[in-house]
Formats: sequence, structure tokens, C-alpha cells
Amino acid sequence: MDDKLRNKLQDIAERHEELGEMLCAPEVIEDKARFLAASREHAELSPVAELFARFEQAEANLAEARELLADPDMKELAQEDVGRLEAELVELEAELQRALLPKDPNDSKNVVLEIRAGTGGEEAALFASDLWRMYNRHAERMGWKVEPMSMSEASAGGFREVTGLIRGKDVYANLKFESGVHRVQRVPATESQGRIHTSAATVAIMPEAEEVDVQVNESDIRLDVMRASGAGGQHVNTTDSKVRLTHIPSGIAVECQQEKSQTKNREIAMVLLRSRLLDLEIQKYQAERAADRKSQVGSGDRSEKVRTYNYPQDRVTDHRINLTRHNLPAFMDGDIGDVLTALRAHEEAERLADSQRD
Repeated sequence: MDDKLRNKLQDIAERHEELGEMLCAPEVIEDKARFLAASREHAELSPVAELFARFEQAEANLAEARELLADPDMKELAQEDVGRLEAELVELEAELQRALLPKDPNDSKNVVLEIRAGTGGEEAALFASDLWRMYNRHAERMGWKVEPMSMSEASAGGFREVTGLIRGKDVYANLKFESGVHRVQRVPATESQGRIHTSAATVAIMPEAEEVDVQVNESDIRLDVMRASGAGGQHVNTTDSKVRLTHIPSGIAVECQQEKSQTKNREIAMVLLRSRLLDLEIQKYQAERAADRKSQVGSGDRSEKVRTYNYPQDRVTDHRINLTRHNLPAFMDGDIGDVLTALRAHEEAERLADSQRD
């Protein structure tokens, strides 16, 4: 381990110990704001401090094992210990470097999922519906909750557009690399000649933005209300329950007609609007960060083809990391965890490489 990394870790360990002592001090316990701030910082530093303590203990054990190499009676056993401890130190140092990478502040947030049918007409709308089901099934596996926010159904089935809020633990951290163009190759049910068609849908993963994340001035919003349309009950076409909010400075417009109440639809539309504004800032940052890199994982480029679902060959391919897996029916049933993990690992490796170059 180089001196720069060791010094940084020692500073973290000392600060962690200092915070531990502070949290036991009566004057800190009595000051709620100070206690909460210290508790939060202590919790953030704990994983790194504990890893570094394990690293230092392994270093001490290695030094003892090397000393025993001079003892003929202990040499063979000591050699085994030296090899094991050297490998352990390499792994612990790698873990420490990963633990020091800056955390994405949005990783713990809920997600606004938006799927839009792209090229391919009716087949694209059906594929959008398949993707919506895939993410819903994955959410069930993860113990997350999905709340539909807006749906625009196609005449022949499927969705022209569908939006939902996914609530749960670290949803954004798990799904943030799903944004982009998803392409499907299959024989449509309406194809009498058995020809394979290619169609696409666009997926957007946006962290749910709260008021503290994005400040929106009421004067910058134009509110339009209108009659709801489509399936939905007695209120459809009878009350002005559909809401459209337009953010004038950015030109972003959102609509909601899911609820019977205009007030409720406006609340949902505000969640969508704030989330899209936050997502716009994230995309700008990610595009700048990826500008000088070959990898497009996390670039925020929604026009990038990220994945192909090939039904005739029973395979799904993620083009950003050149990963292909089979058993497409299971994948479409929500068994996508291994691909999501691979995408996160790839992005983490890229960030680690960047940090080592700095």
C-alpha cells in the first residue's frame, strides 16, 4: 500500500475513533443536531475504518509469520500463512480502494421508471409492455413496491408510454444503468410469414426528486387541466381531472390522469417534473464524465442502444459490457440481477481506474 493511501486511511480511522468518543460525551448527546450529524458521519466512516483495522491486523500477522520462517520447525506452516496473508492483504487493499470511491448521493433513492415505445409500431408497444412487466417482476423479487403513475395504452395492446414509481432499498443504485434503447428481435404474433422484426423501446431511470433536491418556482410552471381520456371509470371524459405541468425554463412537460382527483394528479405530476429536472442535471454530469472514456455505462445517453433481446436465439446481450446470457424467458420474468450486478461492477472498475490515474 502506498503512503498516500495509507495516510488517508489513517486519517479516516482517527476521525472515526474521535467521533465514537464524541457520541459518548454528554454535551453532544444533549445537542440533537450535533449528535445526529456525528452519528451520520460515524456510520459513513465505519465500513472503511473496520476494513482498515482488518488490513492492519493482517499486516501484523504477516510480519509474525515471516519471522517464523527462520524457525525450521515452523517454516512449513509459516510459509502457508505467509501466502494466505499476502493474498488477503491484496484483497483487503482492493476493498479499501473501492470503499473510498465517492458514493452516488442518489443511490438510496426511489426510482421513476419511464418506458416509451420506439420504432416498430404495434410490436414496439407490446415490447414496452413486456419491459414494464419485467421490471415489475424484478421489483417483486427485490421486495420493492411499484406504483403506476401514468399509462398510455396502444390500440392493439401494450403501451405507447408507461411511468411508475418504484419504492424500496437502493432502487436507483440497482437500476440506474437500465436507461437507454432496448431492442427486441422476434416474430410478431401478427406476422404470417414467420419473419423476424426488430423494434425498440426507450427506458428512462430517474431518481425520485424531493423538494430539497430540486427547487421549482411556481411562477415557472404552467398548469393546464383537461378531460381525462381512455379507461378509468366514471370520471373519464366528465371532469377536468387530467393535469399537464410545463416547466417553462426547460420546456419539460408532464401529464397525469391516473387519479380521479385533479389535486392528486397534480401531486403526482410534480413528482414527475422534479424527477425529470434532477435527471436532466444527472445526464449532463454523466455525459461530461464519459466524454473522454470508451465505456458508455452511466453516460446518460438515452439514444444509446444498450441491450438486445433476441427471441429466436434465446439470448439477451448487453452491448456496453459485451455480456450475453441465455434463457430469455427467465430474464423477461425479472431474473435480471446478474446483469445489473455486472453493470455496476463494470462502472465501479472504471471509476477505480479513473481514481488511480488522478
